[in-house]
Amino acid sequence: MEKNSKIYIAGHRGLVGSAILKNLENRGYKNFITRTHNELDLTNSHAVASFFATEKPDYVFLAAAKVGGIVANNTYRADFIYENLCIQNNVIHQSYLHGVKKMMFLGSTCIYPKNCPQPMKEDYLLTDILEYTNEPYAIAKIAGIKMCESYNLQYGTNFISVMPTNLYGPNDNFNLEKSHVLPALIRKIHLGKALQENHWETIIKDLNNMPIEGINGESSEASIVTILEKYGIKKTNQTVQLEVWGSGKPMREFLWSEDMADACVFLMEQRNFEDCIANPKEVRNTHINIGTGIDISIKNLALLIKDIIGYEGELYFNTSKPDGTMKKLTDPSKLHALGWKHQIDLESGISKVYDWYLDINS
Repeated sequence: MEKNSKIYIAGHRGLVGSAILKNLENRGYKNFITRTHNELDLTNSHAVASFFATEKPDYVFLAAAKVGGIVANNTYRADFIYENLCIQNNVIHQSYLHGVKKMMFLGSTCIYPKNCPQPMKEDYLLTDILEYTNEPYAIAKIAGIKMCESYNLQYGTNFISVMPTNLYGPNDNFNLEKSHVLPALIRKIHLGKALQENHWETIIKDLNNMPIEGINGESSEASIVTILEKYGIKKTNQTVQLEVWGSGKPMREFLWSEDMADACVFLMEQRNFEDCIANPKEVRNTHINIGTGIDISIKNLALLIKDIIGYEGELYFNTSKPDGTMKKLTDPSKLHALGWKHQIDLESGISKVYDWYLDINS
């Protein structure tokens, strides 16, 4: 990429896209094309075609997607497969039609089988069944990988795919109805600490900034207590009991979003699709994992966040709720061999994102 190239970042306001935009800016890139969802609905094929015809980007980062945690994935199954397939189909096809020099498709490590050998290598894709709770989303992302490979083989495009592990960082989704485990735990423990200390000003500010099911800081105290209890934040006598879904035993890997962005830009600058081909006769698994190769149990993650925030209440692991896949650890050796490795460890990252969360609620 050249510093004056026209670069379109689809999803520039999200966790992934905003980190990529920041990284590009820090590297001296200046010519960006961005659109909010209200300005451009990527599920609308006519709108996307018109956008590409008008803007003619040189490079594309496809970071836009419908994402969510285990509850959202399992509840809105049709929405997750339909919207993600639409977004991918439209952006990838228009990138081909309008001669985009290189495109990066961002997926997720949920593409790997439920009982995948650990750590997960790129070659393990499509070797067994998927985790049921996020199967529609995973199938959409697998389709995106195969679409990039197929367009490259048939049309000679230069579309590359990366599969980041679980991400967290600035601009994360802290909506308790739809968020992933790490930001959900940060917000729940933050609210639990405030409830434990009877610090209602903190709770009111939080809910005014991000209402939960329509309940904000102006709602009655009884309504606030009820909605907090619904999401597992309950005061009993002199302590607060905070619910964590599942047994706490599943192992998860987490990557600081700005590290992920650095890996993405590094690959866009350094790698082409032809570099990812291991077997020219059967081109498969050309995607690249982006991860740390280090995991932690959900229980220990919750305890770590508890210590960082200073919450002195109780944690309750609700084993009637699903655990999901018991272990999901990427093998980032392909990326390491190219010369890139993450910089931010989990404890430092959680402290940084909690400071960011406090800042937006100040």
